Amino acid sequence: MTDPLPDTSPSIDGFVPIKLLHDRVLVREEDDARERRSLGGIVIPATAQMGRRLVWAKVVAMGPNVRSVEIGDRVLFEPEDRGLVELQGISYVLLRERDVHAVAASRHSNDGTGLYL
Repeated sequence: MTDPLPDTSPSIDGFVPIKLLHDRVLVREEDDARERRSLGGIVIPATAQMGRRLVWAKVVAMGPNVRSVEIGDRVLFEPEDRGLVELQGISYVLLRERDVHAVAASRHSNDGTGLYL
């Protein structure tokens, strides 16, 4: 008899019940597959190739050594720095914390530039 697989189904709020190791961050990309409009009103189709476009995603799980993000934060990363993971039919992206370029969270709104002096 084989052991049953652990349940990796996301909870109602979208968080995944898995334990990541080290500085890993598991995110779910925001749906950015729709067409966009430029500031001038030009429609840019979803299939248009853009050079080095960064992507926003929501953090759903993280490892114990992650210091700059928390579960539920929105993070900005480069799509080429990712590893794709599928759990229960849902696609996620696995990143190292150092591959995250920015964090959008209300707790950071008054932190200044974040530069070390």
